[in-house]
Amino acid sequence: MDENNAECRPIDYYAQQLFDYHFLKQELKKADCIFVLGSHDPSVADYASQLYHEGFAPYIIFSGGVIRPVGELRNTTPKSEAEAFFDIAVEKGVPAEAIILENNATNTGENFIFTRKLLKEKELDFKSFILVQKPYMIRRTYATAKVQFADFDFTVSALPDTYDSYITRCIENNISKERVISNMTGDLQRLKIYPEKGFLIAMQIPAEVWNAYEKLIEMGFEGRMAN
Repeated sequence: MDENNAECRPIDYYAQQLFDYHFLKQELKKADCIFVLGSHDPSVADYASQLYHEGFAPYIIFSGGVIRPVGELRNTTPKSEAEAFFDIAVEKGVPAEAIILENNATNTGENFIFTRKLLKEKELDFKSFILVQKPYMIRRTYATAKVQFADFDFTVSALPDTYDSYITRCIENNISKERVISNMTGDLQRLKIYPEKGFLIAMQIPAEVWNAYEKLIEMGFEGRMAN
C-alpha cells in the first residue's frame, strides 16, 4: 500500500485520528463528586467505581434515562443507563448510599441540565466534579460543561486507553467497531455545529482530523449525525 495515497489508507487510520482528538486528557484531582454521563459502554461505570475506590471523590452521580436492552450494559432486564451503572458500581463495592441517580436525561445537554436540577432539589452543595465518559466523548463533554457547568470546578476523564485497546474492550462488551466509529463521526459533527446553537464552546478542529472525518463519512460511518 502506498502510504502517501490517502485513498489506500485503512478505516482504522482515520478512526484513530478521531479517537485521539476526542480523547482530551486532563490531570485528575480530587473532587466533591464523580459525575458520570449516560452511555452504552459499561466500562464507564467500571472506571467511575475505580476512581471512587482510589479516593478521588466520596460520591458518584450516574445520569442517564435511556433504557438499554438486556445485555447491553451487562443488565439482565431492560434498565436505564443510570440504573445499570448503579448495579455495576455496587457489584464493584461502591456503597449504595454513595450513589445518586438521575434517571431522565437522554442526551449530553440533559445530563447537565437534569443533574443541576437534582443537586438543587437534594440541596447538595457540590462545587467540584470529575466528569466521566467514554474516551471519544471526553472533548464534547468538556466543551458542553464549559457552557452548562461553567460555575463549577471540573475535570474530564475516561479510562486511559488507546484506540486499539478500546475497540477490543468494546467488542468484549458487545459494542461493534462500526458503532464506535459512527459515534465518533457524530460527535465531531456536533463539535462543529453545536457552538452556534449555544450548546457548547467552540473547539479548534485540526484540518487533518476533519479530513479523517470526511473520509469516514465517505466510507459510510454516518449513523449518528445530528440534525
